[in-house]
Amino acid sequence: MSGARVVLAVDGNSLVHRCFHSQARTGFRSADGRPRWAVRGLLSQLVAAVDRIGPDHVVVGFDDPAASVRRERWPQYKAHRTEKLATLVEQLDAAGEVLRTLGISVVVPTGWEADDVLASVARQAPAAGATTVVMTSDRDAFGLIDAHTRVLRIINGGVDASPVLTPERLVTLLGVRPEQYPDFAALRGDPSDNLPGVRGVGPRTAAKLLTALGCAEAAFDDLDAGGTRVADTVGPAVAARLATPQARAAWALNRQVMMMRDDVAVDLDAGRLPLPGDAVRAAFAEQDLPWTAATALRALAHDDSAPPPPARTDLETGWSPGASRRQRRPALPRTPVVDQLSLF
Repeated sequence: MSGARVVLAVDGNSLVHRCFHSQARTGFRSADGRPRWAVRGLLSQLVAAVDRIGPDHVVVGFDDPAASVRRERWPQYKAHRTEKLATLVEQLDAAGEVLRTLGISVVVPTGWEADDVLASVARQAPAAGATTVVMTSDRDAFGLIDAHTRVLRIINGGVDASPVLTPERLVTLLGVRPEQYPDFAALRGDPSDNLPGVRGVGPRTAAKLLTALGCAEAAFDDLDAGGTRVADTVGPAVAARLATPQARAAWALNRQVMMMRDDVAVDLDAGRLPLPGDAVRAAFAEQDLPWTAATALRALAHDDSAPPPPARTDLETGWSPGASRRQRRPALPRTPVVDQLSLF
């Protein structure tokens, strides 16, 4: 990927959700009393990612909060989820406003989701002479990995402890190639989206099946012809479950619903770094992030003149003032990416 422009494509929804829960104990609010702990968390993670990756552009995608083509077509999609808390909805909106003020490209596709923005950036970047690093806490983006696209999967421990996944590392991690991941996910299902998988087929079974037969379509075709290869690979009991009409229907439905749209209009020349230094200073001052401001100015504005950050307080580190020593856990040290594969 060296030599090409790099676009950092960020899943704004997944990261704000993650920060909303992980930073809720701080209860941070703006000077006028508005909840802002998730916004602060997103900004901190974004700065850490830009500092680590060194992109030329940053694009952040958010779900359309007003409409969903997928829920209209498939009412069961995410039907089990409760309404978002008002404090989360407000911070999702505020995050987009803060990012736009900084000069970062924010894309909210009508009727679609942040995943569709990520897929569109990844597909369109090579034609624009760019490569992509997708930043997300979800697994959905694994199918986007290729020679031009990597995935920075945010896990516990933050950006520094999170792996950057390549095609080779995905095989090490899951036993499937990126182009096989959509079938892998469809067979396994996604309970968080109310999409049950094929009964009796977990991640290991799905990986064995795809390794042996290449794709799910080939496996179902083999089952129609007697299922010898499938039975030899995963055993006759699993083969019998896969041979049912319900199994193929579940896989086919999941493939349809999970398919990311890759033709969302994205401006790959927008969100260009460096950002205006004054905008960075103002945004991080407004969110009361003085210890991150120096790194933000260096990473986002390419300004190395900022003074060193002040010492962190309990609120700034995310510790509650009354926390015990056991609760006051130190930050994880920077860990080599390859060592994090076991955390999935």
